[in-house]
Amino acid sequence: MWIRALTTATLLTGLLVPAPAAAAGTLAAIEERVYVETTVDSDHDGRPDRVALDIARPADGAKVPVIFEHSPYRTGLNAVTNHDVNVDRLPQETALAGPGDGPTVLKAMPDLPGWYDDYFVPRGYAVVLGHSIGTGASEGCPTSGDAAETQSTKAVIDWLNGRARGYSPSGQPVTASWSTGKVGMTGISYNGTLPNMVATTGVDGLKTIVPISAISSWYDYYRANGLVVAPGGYQGEDADILAKAVVQRPGCADEIADLTARQDRTTGDYQPFWQDRDYTRLASGVKASVFVMHGQSDWNVKGKQYASWWDALARAGVPRKIWLHNAGHGAPSRSDYQATLGRWFDYWLKGVNNGIMDEPMADVQYADGTWKQLANWPDPAVRDVNLSLTAAGDLSTTPVPSEIRHSFTDEGRTKTPATLVANPDTANPNRLVYRTATLPAAVRLSGTPRVSLQAAVTNRPDANLTALLVDYGTGTPVIVTRGWLDPQNRTGPDTTTPVVQGQEYTLRFDLQPKDHVFATGHRIGLVVISTDYDFTLRPLGGTGLRLAPAYSTLTLPSVGLTTGTVVYSDDFETDRGWQVNPDGTDTATAGRFERGNPETTTSGGTMQDGTTPSGSFDLVTGALAGASVGANDLDGGVSSVRSPAIALPAGGNYTLTFACYLAHLNNASSADYLRVRVLHAGGTATVFTRTGSATQVTAAWSTQTVDLSAYAGQSIRLVVEAADTDPGSLIEAGVDDVRILRS
Repeated sequence: MWIRALTTATLLTGLLVPAPAAAAGTLAAIEERVYVETTVDSDHDGRPDRVALDIARPADGAKVPVIFEHSPYRTGLNAVTNHDVNVDRLPQETALAGPGDGPTVLKAMPDLPGWYDDYFVPRGYAVVLGHSIGTGASEGCPTSGDAAETQSTKAVIDWLNGRARGYSPSGQPVTASWSTGKVGMTGISYNGTLPNMVATTGVDGLKTIVPISAISSWYDYYRANGLVVAPGGYQGEDADILAKAVVQRPGCADEIADLTARQDRTTGDYQPFWQDRDYTRLASGVKASVFVMHGQSDWNVKGKQYASWWDALARAGVPRKIWLHNAGHGAPSRSDYQATLGRWFDYWLKGVNNGIMDEPMADVQYADGTWKQLANWPDPAVRDVNLSLTAAGDLSTTPVPSEIRHSFTDEGRTKTPATLVANPDTANPNRLVYRTATLPAAVRLSGTPRVSLQAAVTNRPDANLTALLVDYGTGTPVIVTRGWLDPQNRTGPDTTTPVVQGQEYTLRFDLQPKDHVFATGHRIGLVVISTDYDFTLRPLGGTGLRLAPAYSTLTLPSVGLTTGTVVYSDDFETDRGWQVNPDGTDTATAGRFERGNPETTTSGGTMQDGTTPSGSFDLVTGALAGASVGANDLDGGVSSVRSPAIALPAGGNYTLTFACYLAHLNNASSADYLRVRVLHAGGTATVFTRTGSATQVTAAWSTQTVDLSAYAGQSIRLVVEAADTDPGSLIEAGVDDVRILRS
């Protein structure tokens, strides 16, 4: 249950801010309970539901504006069993789910923030804390975000403006004679979602809302592009589980069963059930101003919730402001959070001209804790940069034509995304990795990344498809953001279209929005997997997928991402003019370099790798395995191979990347090596060397990066050399995917 993400630590930093002393001369507060009659009969008992309000207001009798927080969590949460996410097959394949894993217990926790009345009542506000229908002390049944819950919450605004009936606990009529009728709603999580809901009605009296970590579309909370996708940390939760967790009244079993039936965990399609809970489509009705606050590390209420709402509000011309902090689910921890909230309400509810609407519209916090003010969000300075995937495993600003296909197998039921993004230079049959060259300067992502992947499901009627955007630095890779798609929903979230096994489709989908800085020296990575252990349903492993990299792209809305040109690329699938023993001086007697389709050899591990980073061919020291592991390895000296001439135009920066390995037994020495040299106008320069040792090293492809900017304006050649100086040792080497990028 996503309100549980508000842990004690989060509450202390975001909600339980130390309450200031009451302003001098203020009167003691009046506290009272009122029940407001709504226009909703959610439990179908034949009479309108009443919702409970707990009110604190000044005792001086003056009319005051209202800070209103509505919540389904006033009395905590029930223990509920979540839906099972470990399934034999995806339900859209067979419509049959696997057996359950056992209960997931939702623990109750206190919800009352504790500081609203302490802060706002002494400053001339009333504070109203409401109980949503079917929860707490209110009547009815919980309906998980639909129009009934919207209208029942709107009734409170109506009562504060004299348009609805209120009653005391003893049943006596009560009016809000103390209210000016000007109301501001706020709250975190579900409590922040309710303001979004009510604002879409355009109800008179609601002047402003401050939704924090709030939902704008329940489809995007529990689904994504046709897939069942959980809120982060709460696998198996859904709209019906939420209702079961908050219901506090008997007689709601039928209503909750209806939620279970209509939410549709089989197709995952966007249906009327979800349309009724999509507030972005109703943003044109918003008359209140909106101050959005959201954590960029909030994977419970994901970033699309604030971004879609923000965009919809912009189209509707709604006065607005946004704070994006770097923490997770909850309020920001910045020291002026409480004071800024007060200034916002003073401006919109009391008419205080305090300049808050003259400030920059967006404040964004980054991982290092710094804040940046922007005129809008995403940053107006961003430009979309299209990065093409390549057969060599690169992300390139210039497309590199190729008919090579990359394949992988789903094992996401047992392997997490954190595991699958690790060790990008090591082949992994359960993922595909594509990366930029090392960044010469910092790059800032601001907005919603998008992918277009030409892919096929090779052995099943359907599959999960997940894209992970990764920051590869010097330490543990950081998953910046991610996105998901059901290939059956390739034409839209509301339409299921069967997948033909083996047929390639263009699959386009968004990743979750983000504002993130990739540091100088890091690399931007796209990792493609199938099942996302953290979020999607988890079918049994074995589903095969195939990707056409040259027909696939990643689009990044960014600042500082240098556009570049590939000036040279060779994946060795065809002969492009590399010359073996170009100077006639090689001394190797066997296993000389050749462009070939390598065969695997082993001796205590793989010595010659029969697979290549892309395609089938590479530069290899003797492609054939021979009768034994030592029959066709490099022997007797040096073998070399030289590229054709490569022109590097003057100006710009040049980066060489290539994949390679040097494998040897434990009888090698530092005199054995794999080396890359550059032949240039001034002579020759060694730019890469890997040497042998007395410890066995098996064949493992890795990607190397070399700065060639010093040779701009020249024509160069690359020379690859491998040496075996001891006839008793066993040496194998491979090189593939040589590429030079100008930026």
